[in-house]
Amino acid sequence: MGFVQLADGQLHYQLDGPKDAPVLVLSNSLGTDLHMWDTQLPTFGKYFRVLRYDTRGHGRSLVTPGPYSIEQLGQDVLALLDGLNIEQAHFCGLSMGGLIGQWLGIHANERLHKLVLCNTAAKIGGPETWDPRIETVLRDGPAAMVALRDASIARWFTPEYAASNPDQAKRITDMLAATSPEGYAANCAAVRDADFREDLGSISAPTLIISGIHDPVTPPAGGRFIHDHIDGAEYEEVHAAHLSNVEAGEVFTSRVLAFLLS
Repeated sequence: MGFVQLADGQLHYQLDGPKDAPVLVLSNSLGTDLHMWDTQLPTFGKYFRVLRYDTRGHGRSLVTPGPYSIEQLGQDVLALLDGLNIEQAHFCGLSMGGLIGQWLGIHANERLHKLVLCNTAAKIGGPETWDPRIETVLRDGPAAMVALRDASIARWFTPEYAASNPDQAKRITDMLAATSPEGYAANCAAVRDADFREDLGSISAPTLIISGIHDPVTPPAGGRFIHDHIDGAEYEEVHAAHLSNVEAGEVFTSRVLAFLLS
């Protein structure tokens, strides 16, 4: 666990796994922190030097005035790699982390070995989706984050999973309630403004796309669009809602591991 100094603050990260293994960067979704990947760590940590980090505005990382952009968040990843003297890495991002992964694949392909894009899309919603949420969060602060936590269970997990795994669902959704309102709103703007539909063809890193069959936030159609626009990309659908790495943990982990080791 440590911090890398950026120009405007510190980015929190954690490194696990063999020191001489290839590096695998894991990038969290909007409203979570690096611990959203705890399910994957025991397996990934056997094969990779696993680099998890709290995206700007989340967890223990810096919270700077918004709005943010996906380019800014992608540059944070490059600064993290530079700060740790890592020339190349695998990258796996979910939802907003998947947008960051797309940006890296388009603009910093030389830093990537393989790319995994999970529960994401080339464009996720628009102003009609994000602006009211940004306004509410900035107006109501922590109370709004608690309300979002309670509403997120239905978006992040299927009803069956949430009912049978209440402790796990609570562990993840509590991350949202603990997120800085200012940081969350700034990241909402980054997601709102991102649109890579015209740029996906420039991604040349070997890419795997994973979608959740029951994902109401980024339905499989978004994942299939990415797949259709990246040459040679692989595609997988799993029985999960938005946080497929948690809900379909074993299947998700096995599929990603097989891709990265192939």
